[in-house]
Amino acid sequence: MTQPPHDEPTASSPQELREQVERTRTELGKTVEALAAKTDVKARAQEKAAEVREQAAAKAGELKGQASLKGGELKEKAAGLARQAQDRLPDPVKDRAAQAAGQARAKAARAGRMWQDKAPEPVRQRTAQGARLARDNRKALLTAAGAAVVVWLACRRRKG
Repeated sequence: MTQPPHDEPTASSPQELREQVERTRTELGKTVEALAAKTDVKARAQEKAAEVREQAAAKAGELKGQASLKGGELKEKAAGLARQAQDRLPDPVKDRAAQAAGQARAKAARAGRMWQDKAPEPVRQRTAQGARLARDNRKALLTAAGAAVVVWLACRRRKG
């Protein structure tokens, strides 16, 4: 005959015995579920993957913010360098640049009139659309051009 465990009193009636058996079954069921969860490799891997995805998304957001901040700093620095380069240009060079710009505008106007006379309508519409886009984003285009000039001047200075 088996002896009852020392931590549980023996049942004095069949009803108590049934209740003890039911409690033991419930506890055993919970233990089996816990063990099954620990051995379910696929579920644990999915949980770990979800955790890693959350961490990666958080890190990506952090890096995006840092990149945005650094981009703003670089943009300010490039604008400052462009202003310095323009301030250092001698007046005769500025005058020649203004003259060249005027001549370029005049030639562009002539080319535009010629283009209007000879280009097919669908091509002219697409060109007009591109020109509107460039005008609408003029500040960004000028900033990019200024940055390109600064980079060119910096590279030229290092070579010389």
